[in-house]
Amino acid sequence: MISRISRVGAALAVAAAAVLSAPVCVSHADPVAGVDGYVPAPTPDTDDCPHRVHTPPAIDESEVVQPGQTTPTPLPVPTPAVGGAKLAGCGVVADPKAGDVPANLTSAGWLIADLDTGAVIAAKDPHGRYRPASTIKTLLALTALKELNLDTIVTGTTDDYGVEGDSCGIGPGGTYTVRELLTGLLMVSGNDCANALARELGGREQALGKMNAEAKAIGAVDTRAASPSGLDAPGMSTSPFDLALIFREAMRNADFRHMISLTEFKFPGFPALKDVPGDKAHPGYMMATSNALLRDGYPDMLGGKTGFTDDALKTFVAGIERDGKRLVIVQMAGLTVAGDTYVQQAQRMIDYGFAAPAGTSVGSLAHSGDNAHSPFSPAPEPTAATSDEPSHIGRNTLIVVVIVLAAAAVAGGAVLRKRAADSGTD
Repeated sequence: MISRISRVGAALAVAAAAVLSAPVCVSHADPVAGVDGYVPAPTPDTDDCPHRVHTPPAIDESEVVQPGQTTPTPLPVPTPAVGGAKLAGCGVVADPKAGDVPANLTSAGWLIADLDTGAVIAAKDPHGRYRPASTIKTLLALTALKELNLDTIVTGTTDDYGVEGDSCGIGPGGTYTVRELLTGLLMVSGNDCANALARELGGREQALGKMNAEAKAIGAVDTRAASPSGLDAPGMSTSPFDLALIFREAMRNADFRHMISLTEFKFPGFPALKDVPGDKAHPGYMMATSNALLRDGYPDMLGGKTGFTDDALKTFVAGIERDGKRLVIVQMAGLTVAGDTYVQQAQRMIDYGFAAPAGTSVGSLAHSGDNAHSPFSPAPEPTAATSDEPSHIGRNTLIVVVIVLAAAAVAGGAVLRKRAADSGTD
């Protein structure tokens, strides 16, 4: 991903300040506990259902309601719980016959389910309301795939270029297909791609309306998208159950499956910036996935979506296939711990899910939509080949170096409200 030239200097300053003021933080605002040595992962206690109605308290002002706007009311809590009575529990929900659940998971909420049948194998606070961070981009992608033509050409704007947080590198006057925007959205969590796709869906508010209608249609009743990108905003929430539900629905689409499986993709460039004297055309570059499991060749990884904000902490949803069985795992509101990264925690969840006896179930992801109570039924193969050319690491690195050098000359003093850095950099 490429951060905006005008924001690189500010982002570096924020990162440096964070290190000085909070020694438990490392790169990409990724919190780590016990940095001086291994410390067993703290397991958040959710037995008393602290997040049944509300997300955890915010630590910054990203969800402060602006003057003249109305504070969003909490989403209703369904009774009985969606997916089965056992999933009403807020602590660990598991079948003892499957053995002990993975130890030292830092996520306040998590879930492991069979992607094919929808059977929930185990979970913790499955319907707890948490902030999704960039994992909500799976809902935006699902909505866009149903609403937009993948070959539609979209022209980049200054709003796309100046969007907050992580970016793929959309520039004013650059041209991009919806397919390219969706790939950048899912691979490297481009908030600029989210902005452009929301515009194609009718604008921010209409896009959010369509996303929330899609969530409701598939039974994701803990979910309210308040920003297309996953940046924290008033009323934003989802749950481990809902993220699994949304991901499972998206996995029915062959184009979605293809996009999240890519490790590299050629993203287009854009013309010289008119307001930067002497600027030259910005060439396309080879972007790489932010999903560490996929990037590092973890066996059987189908793909997934990472997320992080200061309030959401680390989030992750992914699909994995092994010996003909497919799983979906969800992690929410977690941390990397010294000696035990969030990726390693995900691997323990995966191993537990595949080791569970056949038929293990404490609930179901089946919903009231068209595919309710039916096995996972893949869509046809992708509608057209996408650009997944061989890597040119040197070129990508050069672009980043050039941007950083340029930032030293032109970066302003603006400070980002929040960086939506993803969890694939452990």
